[in-house]
Amino acid sequence: MFEPTDKPRVFGLAPGVDFPAGLIQGIRDRLAAQPPEAIARVELIVNSQRMRHRLRQLFDAGPPGFMPRVSLVTNLDHLLQGQIMPKAISPLRKRLELTRLVSKLLETDPELAPRSSLYDLADSLASLMDEMQGEGVSATSVAELDVSDQSGHWARAQQFFTLAQGYLDQTDSTPDAEARQRRVVTALVKSWQDAPPPHPVILAGSTGSRGTTSLLMQAVAQLPLGAVVLPGFDFEMPTAVWQDLDQEVIAEDHPQYRFRALMRALELPSSEIDNWCGTPAPSRPRNAVVSLSLRPAPVTHAWLSEGPALGDLVAPTDGLTLVEAPTPRIEAQAIAARLRVAVQEGKSAALITPDRMLTRQVTSALDRWNILPDDSAGTPLQLSPPGRFLRHVADLFVRPLDAEALLTLLKHPLTHSAADRNTHQLHTQRLEMQVRRDGLPYPDPAGLSRIAGKIAEHLGAAEDFLDWTNWVSDTFCQHETADDQQLSTWTATHLALSERIAAGRSTDSTSQLWKKTAGRAARDLMDALATEASHGGALSARDYADLIAALLSEQEVRDQDGPHPNVMIWGTLEARVQGADLVILGGLNDGSWPESPPPDPWLNRQMRLRAGLLLPERRIGLSAHDYQQAIAAPEVWLSRSIRSDEAETVPSRWLNRLENLLCGLPDQNGPQAWAQMRARGAEWLDQVSALEAIERVPPAIRPSPRPPIAARPRALSVTEIKRLIRDPYAIYAKHTLRLRPINPLVQSPDAPVRGIVLHEIMEKFVKRVREDEACLTKQVLMETARAVLQGAAPWPAARAMWLARIERVAEWFIAQEKIRQSYSSPVSFEKAAKGTHIFEDLGFTLTGYADRIDKTDDGDALIYDYKTGTPPSKKEQALFDKQLLIEAAMVEEGGFAEVGVAHVAHAAFIGLGGKPVEVAAPLVEEPPEAVMAGLRALIGHYFDPEQGFTARRLVKTEDAAGDYDQLARFGEWDGTCDPTPEDLT
Repeated sequence: MFEPTDKPRVFGLAPGVDFPAGLIQGIRDRLAAQPPEAIARVELIVNSQRMRHRLRQLFDAGPPGFMPRVSLVTNLDHLLQGQIMPKAISPLRKRLELTRLVSKLLETDPELAPRSSLYDLADSLASLMDEMQGEGVSATSVAELDVSDQSGHWARAQQFFTLAQGYLDQTDSTPDAEARQRRVVTALVKSWQDAPPPHPVILAGSTGSRGTTSLLMQAVAQLPLGAVVLPGFDFEMPTAVWQDLDQEVIAEDHPQYRFRALMRALELPSSEIDNWCGTPAPSRPRNAVVSLSLRPAPVTHAWLSEGPALGDLVAPTDGLTLVEAPTPRIEAQAIAARLRVAVQEGKSAALITPDRMLTRQVTSALDRWNILPDDSAGTPLQLSPPGRFLRHVADLFVRPLDAEALLTLLKHPLTHSAADRNTHQLHTQRLEMQVRRDGLPYPDPAGLSRIAGKIAEHLGAAEDFLDWTNWVSDTFCQHETADDQQLSTWTATHLALSERIAAGRSTDSTSQLWKKTAGRAARDLMDALATEASHGGALSARDYADLIAALLSEQEVRDQDGPHPNVMIWGTLEARVQGADLVILGGLNDGSWPESPPPDPWLNRQMRLRAGLLLPERRIGLSAHDYQQAIAAPEVWLSRSIRSDEAETVPSRWLNRLENLLCGLPDQNGPQAWAQMRARGAEWLDQVSALEAIERVPPAIRPSPRPPIAARPRALSVTEIKRLIRDPYAIYAKHTLRLRPINPLVQSPDAPVRGIVLHEIMEKFVKRVREDEACLTKQVLMETARAVLQGAAPWPAARAMWLARIERVAEWFIAQEKIRQSYSSPVSFEKAAKGTHIFEDLGFTLTGYADRIDKTDDGDALIYDYKTGTPPSKKEQALFDKQLLIEAAMVEEGGFAEVGVAHVAHAAFIGLGGKPVEVAAPLVEEPPEAVMAGLRALIGHYFDPEQGFTARRLVKTEDAAGDYDQLARFGEWDGTCDPTPEDLT
C-alpha cells in the first residue's frame, strides 16, 4: 500500500474536501492493484464515533467490496497482543469520589470556597486531572511550580492539588479513562517498536491537540506500513510561515499550529506532507485567501507582499455571502429562509455554529415551513420531559411543598401517565382553580382536605375526586428532609417517588417515565447513579438535587421524528466529518467564534505554560481550524448579528482579518469583492424584512362602553364606589362582562393579604378586650398577633416582618384604644357588620362591611377602619375614597342591623403602617344626607343610556395598575386621549 521509506508518513487533505470521502478514495487508489480483500487488512483508526459512522455510510453506498477494520482512537485494546489492561472506572464514579473529597475539604476549611461551588470545583478539578494525564504531567510537578510572584490563591489551590495527587496515586490499580488511555497508548507504542504490525495502519482525522493522541500519531507515522492523514491541512502556506509557528507563545491560536507541533516532533518539513488523494479543494484560490488572512501576527507585511499574488479576488469570494443582521432574531430568520430555499433547490445545507441559542431560533423559524432540521446536538437531557420530571421530584426533598411546585408536577405529562390520565387532568384543573380562589401557599394534608371538601360539595360524584386528593396528599406532601443521607438512600428514594408519581393511582407500575429515547437515557443515568452511589457518601437534600441537575445537564438526547434529510445543524466537532452543498457559519462574533475560554480556578496562563499543560489559545486554534475547513465549502454563508440582547457585538477576529485583507488590496478588487459579499447578504435581509412586514393598524381608542341598562350592575359594595369613580371600566368588566382576575397560583404576602391578616388580629384582640378589660395590654396584642400569623401567614420571613411592624405600633394602638374604650365599646365587627341600603327608585342595592363599629353611652355610633398603609386624606375621602362617609350614611339610615339607626358622631381610619396615625372622616363637611344624595346621583348617572363606563377616568397616578388595563388595551392610549363612547347590544 505504501512505498518503503525511512521517513514518517504524514498526508493531508485540503480544507473543503469531504474528509471521510477523500480518506476512502485515497485508500482505494492505493489498493487499486491489490486483490479486493486487501482493504480488509487495513487497520483504520479514527477520532470519533461520528467519523466511523460516516465511513460506514460511504462504504455501504458502494461500490460493493470489503471494509477496513475501523477502530476508535479511544478504544485500542484489541491491538495489544497478550496484554490485558484493567478496566477504567466510570466517569460518574470519578466525579462522585472527587465531589466527596472536595466536600470534606470544604467542611474542614470553609474559607476555601462557598459550599454552592462544590460541584463546579469537582468538575473543574476532574477536567484538570484529565488534562494532566493526557499531557503526561504529574500533580507533583504542578504543585512544585515556582509561584513566588503569585497571590495567596495558590496556597488554597495547592490543597486541592494535594487531593488530586492522592487520587491520581490510586490510578495504578483503578485507572480512570484518561489514565487508562495513556497507559494503552504507551504499551501499544512499545509493542510496535518491538514488533511492527504486518498490515497497514492509518490514523485519520485527528489534529493531535491532546498529548496522548499526539503520541499515538507519532508512533503510527513511523510504522513501516503506517500513515497519518491530517484533516484541513493548509497546502497554501509557505514554508517560512510554517517555521514561524515554532514560536509557541504567539502561534498557539493558529489553525495549523497542532500540525506544526506534530511535524516538529517527527522532524518532518511541510514540503514532505503530500496530498492523500487527488480530490481537489472546491476553491483553491479561496483557500489561499483564507490562509493568508489567518497568518500568525504580525501579518501586515505578509499581506502586502503576498496579497498581489492572489490575483483578482472577486472570483475566490464568489461563493461567499456575508450576512450582518441587526439582531440575533433577524439573523436566525435569514438563515432559515436560506435553508428553505436550499430545500427547494434539492441541495444539502448545514448550519455550523457553537451558539445553541441561535440554533434554537433557527429551528423555530423553520417551523413556519414545517421543516424540522436534523440537529446533531439534540436536546439536553435536563430539558427533556423525563429530565424536568426528575429535577422537580428531587426538589421535593429540598424545600417545603408550595402550590407552584405541586401544580407543576401534577400538570407534568409524565405524572399519572400509567392510566386514567384524562381524569387526573380534570381533577388537577379543579384543584388549581380552588387553590387560586382560596389560596394555599404551602399545601399539606389538612389544607388539601379542606379544599377538596369545598370542591366535592359542587360535584355530583365526589368520591373519585376525594380519592384522587388523598393520593395527592399521600404522594406529594411532607418530603422535605433536613438531615444528610447516603447517596444510595437518596437515589432509591428518588426513584421510588418518581415512579410512584408517574404511575398515579394505577396499580399498574408501568408508566411513560422510562419510555422513548429520553426516558431510556434518564433510566440509564439513574441506574448508573444507583450502581456508583456507594462512592458518593452522605449528601444534603440540596446537594443531591444539585447533583441530579448537573448529571442531567451533561447528557443530550435526540428524539426527533422525521427530520429533513437535507437540512442539518452541526456543532463544530460534527462538521469536521461531514460535508454539504451549502454551509452556513452562524454567530460569527467574538465570544461565539471563537468561544470565550472557560474560567480556570487553578492555573493562570503562565503557570500552564511552565507546567507543560494546554494553553487557552489551544481552544482558539481548534476553533480557527474548524472555521478554515468550513469556509472552504463550495457555497458558504458568513453570518453574524450586529447587536446581541445586551449590547453591540464584536465581529469574529477571523471575519475582521478577512475584511482587512480584502479591503487592503484594491488593485485585486478586494473592496469590491467584500462589497459584493455584503450585498448578497443584504438581499436576504431585505427578504426577511419583507417576510416580517406587517400592516400597521391604528391604536385602540380609549374605551367608554355603554351597555344596555338591563346589563348594568344593580348592586355594588361600598369599597367599589371608589373604583366606580376612578375607573368605571373596571366596574363594567367585573359586573357586566362578569370577568374576574385569576389569583396567582402562589399567594404572596402582598398588601391585600397583609390587610386581611391585620383585620383578623385586631378583631380578635378587641373581642378579647371586650370580654376582659385586663387584656388591653401590649403583651396580649402580641400573643394574639403571633397566634393569627401562625395560621394565616405561612411565610416565615413575612411573618417575622409583620410581627415586628405590629410591635412598633403596639404601644401607640394600646394608648389610643384605652381612650376609645373610655367613652365607647365595640358592638359590631367586620365579619358580622354587614350593611345594606336599597335605592328603591333605582332598583340598586349597596352593601358593605364595617371593620368595627363602637357605640357611646349616649347611643352615638363610632366607625373605624384599619389600614396597613397610609390612610386617605380628608380631601381624598371627600372626592374619591368615600368608604367611611358612605358607611356613616348607611348607619344613620339603619343599614346595619346590629347597630340600628344611630347618629354617627365620629368615623376614622386607623393607620397601622410605619407611622401610626388616625385620620378622621370629614363628617361635618360631608354630612351623611349629602353623601347619600350624591351617591344616588352618581349611581343614577350610570343608568343614563348616554353615560359610558370610561376606562381610567380619574386614576390617582398614571402608573397605577388596574385589573382590566389589558382588556382596555391601555398603553395604546393614555390619559390624554378622549374617551370614545360605544353602544353595546
